Amino acid sequence: MQIVCSIAAMQRLAKKWRRAGTRIGFVPTMGYLHAGHLSLVKSARKAVGNNGKVVVSIYVNPTQFAPTEDLANYPRDLQRDLKLCREAGVDAVFTPKDAEMYAGRAAANYSTYVVEENLSFPMEGITRPTHFRGVTTVVAKLFNLVLPDVSIFGQKDFQQTAVIKRMVADLNFPLKIIIAPTLRETDGLAMSSRNKYLVGDLRHQATVLWSSIQTAQAIVKKMKSVSAAKLKADLKKFIESEPDARLDYIEFFEPDTLSPVSKVSSGAQMALAVSIGKTRLIDNAQL
Repeated sequence: MQIVCSIAAMQRLAKKWRRAGTRIGFVPTMGYLHAGHLSLVKSARKAVGNNGKVVVSIYVNPTQFAPTEDLANYPRDLQRDLKLCREAGVDAVFTPKDAEMYAGRAAANYSTYVVEENLSFPMEGITRPTHFRGVTTVVAKLFNLVLPDVSIFGQKDFQQTAVIKRMVADLNFPLKIIIAPTLRETDGLAMSSRNKYLVGDLRHQATVLWSSIQTAQAIVKKMKSVSAAKLKADLKKFIESEPDARLDYIEFFEPDTLSPVSKVSSGAQMALAVSIGKTRLIDNAQL
């Protein structure tokens, strides 16, 4: 497994592979890897075959964090991540520094961004208005460096996957985006690097996200169609019955367009964000 730290080295390696006709599968991450990430690596390997190359990037991107968010405390363990990548059969890990990714300037002084102006506005875009600008910019940069034929993203970040797919289509990136299913713990909690923050009873309280999804699924199955406003109100009360849970949002929407629905029926997508103590978690599922 090769460990690549510079942009120039990553581009040279990717161009070498492409000249040889080798397919490249790419999994962008912010590190602190878990089984969900490793499932994306497995999907990338399946997509490019044993003769292809799988690249994982490990980079905590500062431009997708607001000043009040957890950039400084985001969990990091590069040596552990490299070990997991090696065991998973990754061919190269790209681990750039901020000075590499942002042209030697502080990210705050960076001035060229990729901005998606439709799908990025609701949900996460309301709570974190600069988040997707940072995501689309860094992902576009990574695509230009790794030159993948296919890139794998997890469905847990449903809105992010929609934004990335739209960016790729609108800007004519010559690659395929594959969305892999969400992996969950045995109690239903979606796997996330931020789950590390959940200590003591907070870990148990965090299962309220999955429980609320299951509750919504059961209601829709029974009633066929239900008022989105009423369902939101009922689920808010259910979620905030946990002492340390605070609802950010619940939305019901068309999965292809992210357009909100006033009546929730089978096939609608549900997404929610909940803070458990100081840890903000997201989840989603189709109803």
